[in-house]
Amino acid sequence: MSDTNDASAADRVRAVIAEHDALKVLLLLLGIWLLFTVLAWNQNPGQRLNAIAGTLRFVTFLGIVYALLALALNLHWGYTGMFNIGVAGFMAVGVYVYTIVVRTPDPAIAGEPAGLGLPIVVGIVAGMLAAALVGLVAALPALRLRADYFAIVTLGLSEIIRLTLQSSAFDGWLQENLGVGTGSGAGVSVSPGPDDPIRELFYVGGSRADGTTPLGDAVFAVTDPIGIQQTVMINWAYVVVLAAVAVGFYWFLSRLGRSPFGRLLKAIREDELAANALGKNVNVAKIKVFMIGCALMGLGGILWQGSQSAVSPTPQFLPVITFYIFVAMMIGGAGSNTGSVLGGLLFAGVLFEGPRAVGRLISGQFDVAQNPRNFADAVSPLLSGDFAPLLVYMTEVRIAALQFVLLGVVLVILMQRRPEGLLGHRIEEAAAVDLSERPNRVDPYTAAADGGENDE
Repeated sequence: MSDTNDASAADRVRAVIAEHDALKVLLLLLGIWLLFTVLAWNQNPGQRLNAIAGTLRFVTFLGIVYALLALALNLHWGYTGMFNIGVAGFMAVGVYVYTIVVRTPDPAIAGEPAGLGLPIVVGIVAGMLAAALVGLVAALPALRLRADYFAIVTLGLSEIIRLTLQSSAFDGWLQENLGVGTGSGAGVSVSPGPDDPIRELFYVGGSRADGTTPLGDAVFAVTDPIGIQQTVMINWAYVVVLAAVAVGFYWFLSRLGRSPFGRLLKAIREDELAANALGKNVNVAKIKVFMIGCALMGLGGILWQGSQSAVSPTPQFLPVITFYIFVAMMIGGAGSNTGSVLGGLLFAGVLFEGPRAVGRLISGQFDVAQNPRNFADAVSPLLSGDFAPLLVYMTEVRIAALQFVLLGVVLVILMQRRPEGLLGHRIEEAAAVDLSERPNRVDPYTAAADGGENDE
């Protein structure tokens, strides 16, 4: 009898989790936090709480930004079936336009590229509009192509954007004609961003030397005695802001998916020819959704790379970034916004940062005089029974290669066992309202057979 009760209780718990998407996200996030707490426990025993707080902050930040970009890509691929593999390029456009608009050059640094010095909100809007306009330029000619050729066009455009931003000639043209610049030099473009506005919540004027604000006093009074650095808490505040933006992302895309325009996008995904035959302007709809998605990708790039002190097209905007975002979306399931969030968190926590954390944990258990520089240095000590150099080489020196192997294994298993992802291909109603709640109506054929309605 108890086994039956336990089984029914477990079924009820699973049913509750299945019905509440927010609960799925929360439970996954708690699981990732628990995993990285264990992995970071002995990372720095002298400052354990600070190390754990910093690790959880970084993993949460990375998971949220991947979730944001997976949501934007899901609008293209999951909703509309548009194979866009140029996400990194649209991110780069948003970031560089944002930094040019908001940056104010420091007169103490000679040769620093100029900016417009406008407010951050203006820079964000400008970055999103620029990414949307670039998406328009790409969509107008490319939408005549089939899906595979369209993907090639977006990939080529992304590389054109990256190499252009990396060009010192392009930077010179901007400075000469517009009075602004990206900071290109020697083939590498570095664009320092503005001061972090989050610091102003904790420090007067954003400067620690000017004292702390009431919020800073309250937060630091709790975290300073337990050894958590103030910079870690400031970074956590940015993660909270980022999470609020992610909620707004999710709400906007969910509303869009349930709107008549969203149902048109799903119709285009399922059968573009049928949607066109029903009188819908398929090309205009695809151009609109492509521009919206590109603007969101530009915003995602701003929130991710725009918070850094310096941005470079290489390696921040290499095509592999687009590949990572696609993997995150496919893990969660194309067509599901909740799946995109889950996929972003899983990719960042388990597939991307997880192997690095495990590698640091394993390599920290061995005392090696010098890290092996190549495979020969790693395997030669095996002759004397010393496995430590090989383990250090695999988990610390070659961890990036092992990550690609892990990604490949996960993708193969995913495509074989669950090609729709965790939450993909959900059954969606075509109607905007729940038809099951409509009042019962008299069947006209039954009424006619019975002689019509009662006139009494």
